[in-house]
Amino acid sequence: MNDNTFVFQELPATPSSLRVAVVTETYPPEVNGVAMTLERIIDGLQRRNHRIQLIRPRQHATETPARNVHLEEILSPGVPIPRYQGLRIGLPAKQALFRLWSLKRPDVVHIATEGPLGWSALAAAIKLRLPVSTGFHTNFDSYSKHYGVGFLKKPIAAYLRKFHNRAQATLVPTEDLRRELEIKGFENLRVVSRGVDTRLFSPSRRSPQLRRDWGAADGKPVSLYVGRIAPEKNLKLVVDAFSSMRTHVPQARLVMVGDGPERAALAARQPNIVFAGTRTGEDLAAHYASADIFLFPSLTETFGNVTLEAMASGLAVVAYDYAAAQQYLAHERSGLLAPFDDGEAFVALATALAADPGRAASLRVQARASAERIDWDNVFDDFEAVLHDVIQRQEASRV
Repeated sequence: MNDNTFVFQELPATPSSLRVAVVTETYPPEVNGVAMTLERIIDGLQRRNHRIQLIRPRQHATETPARNVHLEEILSPGVPIPRYQGLRIGLPAKQALFRLWSLKRPDVVHIATEGPLGWSALAAAIKLRLPVSTGFHTNFDSYSKHYGVGFLKKPIAAYLRKFHNRAQATLVPTEDLRRELEIKGFENLRVVSRGVDTRLFSPSRRSPQLRRDWGAADGKPVSLYVGRIAPEKNLKLVVDAFSSMRTHVPQARLVMVGDGPERAALAARQPNIVFAGTRTGEDLAAHYASADIFLFPSLTETFGNVTLEAMASGLAVVAYDYAAAQQYLAHERSGLLAPFDDGEAFVALATALAADPGRAASLRVQARASAERIDWDNVFDDFEAVLHDVIQRQEASRV
């Protein structure tokens, strides 16, 4: 196989299975919420005997496509994304996808990203009259102001609306986001939430040695941020909250897990913060569980998978009242929710929590209990239902 022609190998059918083509411009080992969510869903669909054709950019020159009885991975050309270290974007591939799907039609196409590869997949699928669903994972229009191109916000929003409205269904993770996008003119929106791996993310992974490495004193709170260290994540609020927490509890610590374009500058300005870099798997789970308070200040999330991971790890979460936090946390019971974009309220909640270890302990227990009810199997059920629905809608349109 070369990068200019997609080669398809027939996979054996299994009873009641669907052939699902999934197109994405990000996938593990890339570290982000979209990649993690897709990996989970694809694994779940395979366990349910569906056959997956995963189409994504090649991440490095020596990479070989994965293949098993339920998975056919196809690697396409890609280029690095400016200012997003470690991520690539797919190049246009409409003709290659048209030939691929003409040779063997998938039952349904799911497109997770709206870049050049995603647009090519949408165009090829429509030309072949294939059923299509899309996923709305990232508020790219909201990101624009953080990268000096705020004047592009409206054109980006228009592009996203046009892209998703050409599909039979667009998946969104929360009812709140569905209402927001509906007001903006998006159509055929379906809510498919997220799950969390409560075996991986667990309070049992707490590490006294890791806390000592961070310089955390016994009984003193460690706050944690997990995510990209980038302009769109509103990290100034994390720093402000930590500074206020230290005025009441001088031995409080802050650990930031992740990487991004702002890390070096932030580390130079804030020597009291522990920068742990990118962590994955059990190592990431130990970093979560070894902290006490989770600070999530972002205003640009469509969901925020890290909120569920923090809950499952038994952390007291301070977040804005939207996205995953709004959906799964109860204010003052299993977490603390500040009104959306009220930075003063966010800082006040974090500060008071740092000074009240008993309250934090109660929130941590309730957060874990809430996370244990968030099941990936329910997500797989909903995702399957959407796939079957878009297939039926496409068939009905041919009558």
